[in-house]
Amino acid sequence: MGKPTGFLEYERKNGPVVPEEDRIKGFREFHGMLPEEERRKQAARCMDCGVPFCQSGRMIAGMMSGCPLHNLVPEMNDLVYRGNYEQAYIRLSRTHSFPEFTSRVCPALCEAACTCGLHTEAVATKENERAVIEYAFEHGLVLEPVPSARTGKSVAIVGSGPAGLAAAQLLNRRGHSVTVYERSDRAGGLLRYGIPNMKLEKSVIDRRIRLMEDAGVVFRTGVNVGVDISAKELKSSYDSVILACGASNPRDIKAPGRDAKGIRFAVDFLTEVTKTLLDSNFQDVPTQLAKGKDVIVIGGGDTGNDCVGTSIRLGAKSVIQLEMMPEPPCKRLDSNPWPEWPRVGKTDYGQEEAIRMFGHDPRIYQTTVKEFHKNKNGELNGITIISLEAKRDPETGRMQMVPVEGTEKKLPAQLVLIAAGFLGSQDYVTKDFGVEVDGRTNVKTGQGDHATTVPGIYAAGDMHIGQSLVVRAIAEGRAVAKQVDEALMGYTNL
Repeated sequence: MGKPTGFLEYERKNGPVVPEEDRIKGFREFHGMLPEEERRKQAARCMDCGVPFCQSGRMIAGMMSGCPLHNLVPEMNDLVYRGNYEQAYIRLSRTHSFPEFTSRVCPALCEAACTCGLHTEAVATKENERAVIEYAFEHGLVLEPVPSARTGKSVAIVGSGPAGLAAAQLLNRRGHSVTVYERSDRAGGLLRYGIPNMKLEKSVIDRRIRLMEDAGVVFRTGVNVGVDISAKELKSSYDSVILACGASNPRDIKAPGRDAKGIRFAVDFLTEVTKTLLDSNFQDVPTQLAKGKDVIVIGGGDTGNDCVGTSIRLGAKSVIQLEMMPEPPCKRLDSNPWPEWPRVGKTDYGQEEAIRMFGHDPRIYQTTVKEFHKNKNGELNGITIISLEAKRDPETGRMQMVPVEGTEKKLPAQLVLIAAGFLGSQDYVTKDFGVEVDGRTNVKTGQGDHATTVPGIYAAGDMHIGQSLVVRAIAEGRAVAKQVDEALMGYTNL
């Protein structure tokens, strides 16, 4: 695959990136693409490794290793190396619904499991994937086929995130009549409002939605299932219903002073920023949310990083990011061998921008909030943090992070953004449909199954497996589409 000696001849190169001091002036994407000659060299680095772990997509040590969509990565890279982008797109589209999303926001599970990455740097598969899909869009290769005949079966999909969109795409191609319900004013779910525009421009979502609409998928936005329309109505109107509402129940921080004005959940904050930008065609930037404020972001994941980058663009005076866990090592430990997902530290775009703006990494590890402080008007004006240490629980035997008394420190804060993850699905939906949930409030199904405890009702995406990645949600959507199709038709060719 690729050039047999390419991984020996060429070093990895990434596409150009707009400097931090320039990109923080707006909300546009800032990752560019390599020129054609260099891109082909990067694809040439894909080894004839024999066992391509990059496409395995299996859980190892509780973490996903390789692409859960099972994209045939070596074949795609080989076609890019040979300059045959049309065939590369055809190959990629066999297994992937939306490469334009994952090539921007996926942490590249394929690269983490790349055989080349065992001893040197992994093949730049994520950037190659983006080059392929953008070439395909530019040359009119991305078409959403209109079914030549309809099956007479109808499916309602609740939620228009990556799982819902993937399911809608395949079921519509099969000939079923598909209606997607979305409670927000625009389709896309967390792709739309949970991921900032500079990471995924919303025009990328819009062009895909238009293709799906032209092919017959119906999107009903601004309809909150379980509130505006009942589960009973959907079940009586459609042959099957797929719940793909996401794990949208945010984890809170319970500490004294939590009722102070100025404490927000991260996704609510990111949603308001993006909606304001979209509603005004990027003419109205809601700087009032963070300008001149000391911002504290609680949570060290992708959403926390997005809050850091967004706050900087809104003119924050300072940004601090709190992380409960210890700082990860810079290299794999012996206890974390390849091809497991590498539990190593990384500096993402938001942290890079904070370092450039404020002169230091915004992250404080092994710490949490002990107390929120407010003035006489109930407005947040500071927090007290406390250090944490790992100790084994004598009853359960599990390691847990516990406060270290005497390490308290007060920080100024007028805005706190809670990005501590999600607890699972929101119960007004699951209760209305009468589906059972597990201990984490994910919709309960059998192992490897998407059918819920209510006949005709299926679950997919984060609502099914818990908070996860866009690429896993797409894989979930494709899998549930196959199961629903088989249940409706007695067989499936998806």
